[in-house]
Amino acid sequence: MKQLFSKNHDWFLIGTIFLLTIFGLVMVFSSSYVWAFYQVGDYYFFIQRQLIWFGIATVMFIIFMNFSYPFYRKMSMPLVLLSILLLVLVVLFGVTVNHAQRWLDIGPFRIQPSEFVKIFMIIYLAQVYSSKQAYINKFIKGVLPPLIVVCVILGLIMKQPDLGTATSILLVTGLIVFFSGAKVVHLILLSSVGIGMFALFATSADYRMARLISYRDPFEYAAKEGYQLIQSYVAIAHGGLSGVGLGQSVQKLMYLPEPHTDFIFSIISEELGIIGVLFVLTCYSIILVKGVIIGAKCKNPFGSLLAYGITFQVAIQVVFNIGAVTGLLPITGIPLPLISNGGSSLLVTMVSLAILANIAKSNRKQQRNKEDLLQTA
Repeated sequence: MKQLFSKNHDWFLIGTIFLLTIFGLVMVFSSSYVWAFYQVGDYYFFIQRQLIWFGIATVMFIIFMNFSYPFYRKMSMPLVLLSILLLVLVVLFGVTVNHAQRWLDIGPFRIQPSEFVKIFMIIYLAQVYSSKQAYINKFIKGVLPPLIVVCVILGLIMKQPDLGTATSILLVTGLIVFFSGAKVVHLILLSSVGIGMFALFATSADYRMARLISYRDPFEYAAKEGYQLIQSYVAIAHGGLSGVGLGQSVQKLMYLPEPHTDFIFSIISEELGIIGVLFVLTCYSIILVKGVIIGAKCKNPFGSLLAYGITFQVAIQVVFNIGAVTGLLPITGIPLPLISNGGSSLLVTMVSLAILANIAKSNRKQQRNKEDLLQTA
């Protein structure tokens, strides 16, 4: 019990995470009950499932925030193999929803393996590049080998297909390589290859091309590809400064498709206005700033890269999601971390942030030990 409530924990970070998650539960119910009744005849269908996942995620958060993070170094290769296995199982036996085969049914639960692969790859990349510090400036020996594994993972994810997740993993990979100390010329080369891969993926299917074209002028494609974005615009415009009131959204009344998942930010904007938006952005900003500071203070190269990877994975998802619902970026199907409905996303995000909290705890413990030694010297 003493370990659980240790003074070395960053309680401000932990409190922010849970505050945002509980806010997400409120918004999932507010945005989903009409859609739930339309689909299954039960107003509480989605929130009940999300509460179950929240309970599981909370237990896992408590465990992982107290579990020493250096252990994950030993698990990096098994996690890579598990990632490949899960993604192959999705290709062979995956459940198709909205023309995408991204899920596996395991008993009463439906999981999205690519969500778990995100944190697995961060652990793998942090372990590999932290062990290559002596020759990280050599491209063939230091930088390239882990990227071959990343390409295999991206290829399997694109079989689903899931361009949004593939792109987020690609960006986090680039950031981990950057923070590991790779040469600028190598980063430029990798950026060029990454942009080329994104362009290839984005133009390899008609529906992805339609999304890319329609987000620039959704009103030209108002009857099809632009419909959801236009309804999102209406929701955001309707909110104003303080919103129309919690639970009072008009757009969730079957105008905005799936308002509890990728477009939940639109409902937040409509019901709570700019005030609600600022609350959400402030919470994410705290997590981002805290994560960067934790990574910078960590003396263990593995822990530092792990902290940066987790932090920027969350940040990238936030940018992708909010960029999509506001029309600044194409729609990618990326959920809003800790807020959007979705058990796999909630579980993986909370476990990832619990690992970040454990790195923060380790940093504080080392600092306190250092201060105690100085006082006794």
